[in-house]
Amino acid sequence: MTTMKAVRIHAYGGVEALRYEDAPRPSPGAGEILVRVHAAGVNPVDWKVRKGYLQDAMRYRFPLVLGWDVSGTVAELRAGTTANGFALGDAVFGRPDLSRDGAYAEYMIVKATELALKPATLDHVHAAAVPLAALTAWQALFEAPKPFTSANLQPGQTVLIHAGAGGVGTFAIQLAKWRGARVIATGSTRNVEFLKELGADEVIDYSRGPFEKQARDVDVVFDTVGFETQARSWSVLKEGGTLVSIVSAPSEDLAKSQSAHAAYVFVQPDRTQLTEIARLIDAGALSVVIEDVLPLEEAARAHTLSEAGHVRGKLVLRVA
Repeated sequence: MTTMKAVRIHAYGGVEALRYEDAPRPSPGAGEILVRVHAAGVNPVDWKVRKGYLQDAMRYRFPLVLGWDVSGTVAELRAGTTANGFALGDAVFGRPDLSRDGAYAEYMIVKATELALKPATLDHVHAAAVPLAALTAWQALFEAPKPFTSANLQPGQTVLIHAGAGGVGTFAIQLAKWRGARVIATGSTRNVEFLKELGADEVIDYSRGPFEKQARDVDVVFDTVGFETQARSWSVLKEGGTLVSIVSAPSEDLAKSQSAHAAYVFVQPDRTQLTEIARLIDAGALSVVIEDVLPLEEAARAHTLSEAGHVRGKLVLRVA
């Protein structure tokens, strides 16, 4: 087989730029694995790349396959790659390198260091919803790769998590509770009970008034929204608290003026962290929330839903 089905873009643009088409099947190099993609998670970064928002940071070559959340099986290994603990047929999942072709395809190339064995208790659709969102929450709250900085959330601290019902938020709530923190989450009216079921100790319905009128003296604010929400978040921190964002780097000057700390994370692949996340899932400590599952050829619809900004948990494309 020399070709495969894939969803690619040939230039930046709207959802009409997404093309479901035949594409060359890739071959792995040294230290790489050819993954037979079973499912691909959909994330905001996908449509941000499609629209060209990241073109100053990433120099992509077209045509480009989008999607950087994958679950599948090992289809081909290069010599030496087995030293990384993988074998043909292994079920794996991961958040691949954002600079390379992604998972909206029947096959993709992934560095062995970016993959972990799939949680045994999850099917591929649910596993594909995990890596990017769960790693983002983990790195923002607990341990970030250099040059980024985490909030270093500790047991007994209070954390305010914005957009708790989103893909990152659903994992952040559960991970913070697992760490032993008190969790406050913001969400819409329809998600109040859902967020409590996830583990939030308190839920702030943002449609019923400003969150800063209801939250006070928190140790950590996890900003998944940015813009005005980030600016308003400084006032709820206690002295010495931390505002960590995954949208834009908070102002160091504002942090100093508030006697607080600023942190920023752009998620990176991490096999060790992903393996621990898989262990927590298999132990029943983390659950996966999926709003909808669509076939690969409906990637444009998935992008439209994601851009609307009201997805509960994750959207997933079924590939195989």
